[in-house]
Amino acid sequence: MTQRSILITGCSSGIGLNAALGLHAKGWRVFATCRSVEDCERLAAQGLESFPLDLDSPASIQSALDQVLARTGGTLDALYNNGAFACPGAVEDIPRDALRSIFETNLFGTHDLTCRVIKVMRKQGHGRILNCSSVLGFVGAKWRGAYASTKFAMEGLTDILRLEMAGTGIHVVLIQPGPITSDLRRKAIPHFERWIDWKASARAEEYRAVLDRLYEDKTPDRWELPASAVTDAILLALEAERPRARYRITTPTKVMAVVRRILPTRALDRILSRA
Repeated sequence: MTQRSILITGCSSGIGLNAALGLHAKGWRVFATCRSVEDCERLAAQGLESFPLDLDSPASIQSALDQVLARTGGTLDALYNNGAFACPGAVEDIPRDALRSIFETNLFGTHDLTCRVIKVMRKQGHGRILNCSSVLGFVGAKWRGAYASTKFAMEGLTDILRLEMAGTGIHVVLIQPGPITSDLRRKAIPHFERWIDWKASARAEEYRAVLDRLYEDKTPDRWELPASAVTDAILLALEAERPRARYRITTPTKVMAVVRRILPTRALDRILSRA
């Protein structure tokens, strides 16, 4: 049986790294991509096939995909779109260019890569496309407007892509983690420092709690699960004959999916305002 192949974005740490190592251990041929060459070299030293893929660059996206196809003889069984970053801040303090930057990586680059991979999968007649969303892809949370808006948009595009791919042999799946152990918060710091002028904000005093959590709080979330919980869901989505449309991971994600359906908006707002 031919070894199944998967391309994963955002593998430098956290969910992407665990998925790459976990699927490799399960016999998948994993192409683990990162933005930086240094991270790729580190992954290669761990036995993974790794090379750069910068979601902000169409040339980098095509170059990475070309490398995959050259190594597999022109096929690719699965794509896991994981690469993303966060930029905390109140919505009123997010500059236009900050939104443009986060959408470029979290949505536009992911969409570009997905469309290129679909052409390969159409030709071979099968494939799995897994998009990493979040509980913040269907409920909001204060101070996370930039990140959540990209995930809300991803959910919409993924749902419609799933409908459009019906009957092609290409299955499209949403992976919806909640609080997962990762470097997302630490890696958000440079984006926060670049884009958010919190001292000039009308909410300057409220930012004190945000700063404490961003820079100082190292305690895990009450409901936090390890990144391996996401890898387990990815394996289910990849190996099921008929994968589900959504794989919800962590208790908060599962609870909020129900609460969002049954509560009126005002009641849900009261809950989310206390989060």
